[in-house]
Amino acid sequence: MVISVCTHESHKKHGKNASGKQRLRCKLCGHTWLEETAKPIGDMRISLRDAQTVLGMLLEGMSIRAASRLTGLDRNTIGDLILAVGENCQALLDSVEGVQADHVEIDEIWSFVGLKEKRRIDRGYGDECGDSWTWIAIEANTKFVLAHHVGARELEDCYRVVRKLRKATTGRMQVTSDGLQAYRSAVPFTLGERVDFAQVVKTYASTQVTTRYSPAKIIAAEKKPRFGDPDLERVSTSHVERVNLSLRMHLRRFTRLTNGHSKSMEHHVAMQAIFFAWYNWCRVNTGLEGKQTPAMASGLAEKAWTIKELLETAAEAAYQA
Repeated sequence: MVISVCTHESHKKHGKNASGKQRLRCKLCGHTWLEETAKPIGDMRISLRDAQTVLGMLLEGMSIRAASRLTGLDRNTIGDLILAVGENCQALLDSVEGVQADHVEIDEIWSFVGLKEKRRIDRGYGDECGDSWTWIAIEANTKFVLAHHVGARELEDCYRVVRKLRKATTGRMQVTSDGLQAYRSAVPFTLGERVDFAQVVKTYASTQVTTRYSPAKIIAAEKKPRFGDPDLERVSTSHVERVNLSLRMHLRRFTRLTNGHSKSMEHHVAMQAIFFAWYNWCRVNTGLEGKQTPAMASGLAEKAWTIKELLETAAEAAYQA
């Protein structure tokens, strides 16, 4: 994009300024100006190469402090980088529209910011900390994350992720979720005649033995049609649950039983935006034929992007938003 001080469309290059930015000059009136371009890491003074390195570390399960020790970058600088890039990546994710979806799976994954919900209530803290739920909707065939939302496990948040799903997709599709009751109204009311909807309702064994970290054993999983005419043979949430595992494996703040959890809701949200953009466009999924990324399988990219390409394209998406 070019920001000009005149209204003429005819211009030419006119050297560069002391910072190396391209100058332009109007051929008709002679006004000069700087060419405005998208900034991959905002106004941060670290190099793009350092930004790529530290983001690669964070996306492979490393903590901020560990990345700081290995790169020599201050952890506050890394935190600022997460916020800048996360905003751009969210703009890139929000720009996705009209994807042809066949079978969508939706699920929620738990995490927390600062401290867990019970302690937050006991201490009288606000909503900026405590339990956090990430809602994820993926296309089961391409593994593309069509929509995600970070919030609570409430009806309003369910509607938000389904509205994002509606914007990102086109055509009729089958949607499968877990047994959460909020989906029963959010999916049919939001997607209407476009959707065939079913749920996988799991039954857990009751036990008198208290287990602190292990979930109860699943003794039954029933497929229940809810709306339209879903194909019960395809009803499953296995693919989105595998994305949940990738999220826990790749982001240190999701790893259980450590002190690597998020301390700030802003950084928690921003880092997830970076992860889902990286997952869609950069990470080759071995479950897809031909070593493709989900974006390639969805027809949104011709090749796997590098982190540098992701940063540049996300910045352009934020610039154009």
